[in-house]
Amino acid sequence: MARCSSAAPRALQRPRAGRNPDAMQPCPSPYNLAQDVLAAGRATPDKIALAVLGPARADRWSFAHLERAVLGLAGGLLAQGFAPGDRILLRLGNTPEFPVAFLGAVAAGLVPVPTAEGLTPPELDRLIPLIAPKAILAAPGIALPPDPPCPVLTDLAALMDHAPGGYATGDPDRLAYIVFTSGSSGRPKPVAHAHRALRARRLMWDGWYGLQSTDRVLHAGAFNWTFTLGTGLLDPWSIGATALIPAPGTAPETLPLLLRRHDATILAAAPGIFRKLLAGDTALPLPKLRHALAAGEKLPETLRARWQAATGTPIFEALGMSECSTFISGSPARPAPPGTLGYPQPGRRIAILTPEGTPVAPGKICILAIHRGDPGLMLGYLGQDGFDLPLTGDWFLTGDLVSEDRDGALHYHGRRDDLMTTGGFRISPLEVETAFQGAPGLVDCAASPVTVKSETDIIALAHVGTATEDSLRALAETRLARYKQPRLYIALPALPRSPNGKLDRRALARILKESP
Repeated sequence: MARCSSAAPRALQRPRAGRNPDAMQPCPSPYNLAQDVLAAGRATPDKIALAVLGPARADRWSFAHLERAVLGLAGGLLAQGFAPGDRILLRLGNTPEFPVAFLGAVAAGLVPVPTAEGLTPPELDRLIPLIAPKAILAAPGIALPPDPPCPVLTDLAALMDHAPGGYATGDPDRLAYIVFTSGSSGRPKPVAHAHRALRARRLMWDGWYGLQSTDRVLHAGAFNWTFTLGTGLLDPWSIGATALIPAPGTAPETLPLLLRRHDATILAAAPGIFRKLLAGDTALPLPKLRHALAAGEKLPETLRARWQAATGTPIFEALGMSECSTFISGSPARPAPPGTLGYPQPGRRIAILTPEGTPVAPGKICILAIHRGDPGLMLGYLGQDGFDLPLTGDWFLTGDLVSEDRDGALHYHGRRDDLMTTGGFRISPLEVETAFQGAPGLVDCAASPVTVKSETDIIALAHVGTATEDSLRALAETRLARYKQPRLYIALPALPRSPNGKLDRRALARILKESP
């Protein structure tokens, strides 16, 4: 972490460690992301690569079956006349067709663009001009643009059965795929990633997951989410492990049964999923589970402790973003100290900077930055004139506010654009929310500014559960300075969250604005 006082930040460079001495080797060239994902599985072609878990049965795909389908779809798309570099919009759900379509497009040199299943036609209409797709791969029942500007292909089974194509190799820095940011702080942005991004993910194998080829990884998120796509699918396959995915419509309450029945060794999910899993029994016997992984939003320490008590297994948390996936984390080899996110993964180039790019002293809260040379950093935001990689000097400012411990562990203080301004003070909603952790009867809470009159904002706390306003006010008085205490308490049946369990702060602000 940057500890210098000069204008040129010094990035943290930790020595390589663990099983992956080649993790920071230059990416091979020529290269294809899909070919690399499936390479490890060729040593065990009959091993189960993917199992989509339903209540009564599982749809299982071996590594050999998976690669045949990927190359068949690659050949089928090329036979349709699409050319390398063409963008393919994916409108698919949590079924095997999604990863096959994603990898098949990449294998053929095309550029897949995964999108959230729940997007509405008007929302898709706004995204279409940004990516200019040449085709849409769609599943029944999932919304499409009102007037699709390109062919819509729905018979994916026929494409998979096509004569296999090959792997289109080339410069590892060329465009491989596009994902959209969540849009929680504004309109979603198209994020362009290179083929080399897969190799950068190896830094997580030891730096976060403790991943092994014998693992059976169950991810509870939607495939289009970069957390699920990487942690739940691409990374297990890259090391020859098995990916377990709940079938569409699976209720979170059934996940413990699926984890036990299918011998899951790692569970990955957003904090909201862990909260739902702990809403029932106080004990969750999961005999094969080694540990869990959390990302998407800050994991409350009380939730982490409840999970440890109920299952006997730890949760290792990570901070990431669509632009670089996860790069700060605790891990089995180096757990995060209590109250922190953990450490920069070995090989990451990280600093804490002011908006102008000046490094700050240890312990001071400022903006987490990623060096432009980080192998996992995006090519940029897709624009009409190419890729826009906004930099301050050589650094990409993430917008996440952090501070550094003496040993290099990072404390998270929320998003810079989520800061609330009241009474002349700037306050992180995360700081307010943390103060209520462990309150009797409180299931969930979130802080947000509410305008009560022209140019005057107050802090409101939306809360879920049986905790009373009086009890929450009394707790705030003991844990928060007066200017940080909520002035308004609003009980809600649930907080607005994405399908992946991530808090939607913009939707919450609208709800609180409309509350009487």
